[in-house]
This record gives sequence, structure tokens and C-alpha cells, in this order.
Amino acid sequence: MAATADSLTASTAALGSEAALAYAPAMAHAPDDSALMLRYQDGDVAAFETLYRRHKDPVYRYLLRLSGHHEAAEDVFQEVWGKIIKARESYRPTAKFTTFLYRVAHNCFIDHVRRNRRHAGATELKPELCSDEGESLELTTERQLARQRLAEALGTLPEEQRDAFLLHEEGGLSVDEIAAVTGSNRETAKSRLRYAVAKLRAAIDEPAETS
Repeated sequence: MAATADSLTASTAALGSEAALAYAPAMAHAPDDSALMLRYQDGDVAAFETLYRRHKDPVYRYLLRLSGHHEAAEDVFQEVWGKIIKARESYRPTAKFTTFLYRVAHNCFIDHVRRNRRHAGATELKPELCSDEGESLELTTERQLARQRLAEALGTLPEEQRDAFLLHEEGGLSVDEIAAVTGSNRETAKSRLRYAVAKLRAAIDEPAETS
């Protein structure tokens, strides 16, 4: 299980470095997020569609894993993109677009929790049951158990720590960017992320036979 635990901190870095190297030639001329948002501001709807396709999956996963409820995630997801659309007139590229996007997502989720207290502290997430072709039943079962423990552990984290971890894992945000999104200082954001990773690592490494 150690390899699975290591993926908590390594997955984002691996995806960011290896994928970037593999696709560097293809992405060399792709406009960055801020340029797309400015083009949308000028009326280029296709630019927004590209921006949406680029970020819709990680934003949805962030909201789903943060809330633990599919219905809540879908509601907030729609609200987030509605606010992005409304913000096009006033948008200024003073920070990375992802920092702006996840700040909107974070604030929308906080507002949702305030409106719907029943979602706070509860989770209905199910572990992913898909497996790779050719994978042994033993390995598939092990992966499913790890996912289940991770989902359960995410639900037990304090909201601030869960938020910090998901902003890093799903949004790819740095500690400084997490601090900007959550309105905290750098040391607080760093501490929340460190504690979250430690707790999730411990949960994944926990023996399955405990009773």
C-alpha cells in the first residue's frame, strides 16, 4: 500500500511534469487561460468553450470530493460557471486564471454550505469501481479498498484541510495560490495541506483487517 500512499503527493507532480513533456509540442501554440478569458470578454464564445472544456472536470471533481454529494456538486458547479460568465466584463488577469476560478468555486461552495447546513460533515461518495484491463482481481480489490478508505478519510478531515488538499490535488494549486483562494496566509495554507496529506496517507496505509 505504500505505493498508493505515495500517489497522494506524487500524482499531481507526475501528471504536471510527464504530461507536460509528452504534450509540449502539441500545446506549444495553445492560448493560456487568461488569454482565452480576455478573448471571451471581447465576444469570442469559442474561447470560453475551450476554457470550459479545459477545466470542467477538475472543478467538478473538486466540488464533488469537497461536498461528498453529487447533487450539491452539480448545483455549485453550475453556479461557478454562471459566475465566471457574469465576470467576463470585469475580468482582469491580475493572477493566474486557475486562482481566480478556484476562488469562485471555493466561495460558491462556502455559500452553498451556509444555505444548506445538511450537507456539512456528511458524505455519500462511493469508491470508483473501474479497473484496468488485465489487472488481477487481487490488485483491483486492493485499489478499490484504497479508494474507499481515501473517500472515507476525506469526509473526516476538517473542512479547511479537505479544501486545501483538493485545491492542490484537483486544481493543481500551489501553497501560495491555496492561500489566495481561501483567504489565509501562506503558513496556514501550508499547515492545512501538510496535515491533510498526513491523515490521508495514514488512512490509506491502514490495514484492511481492522475491526
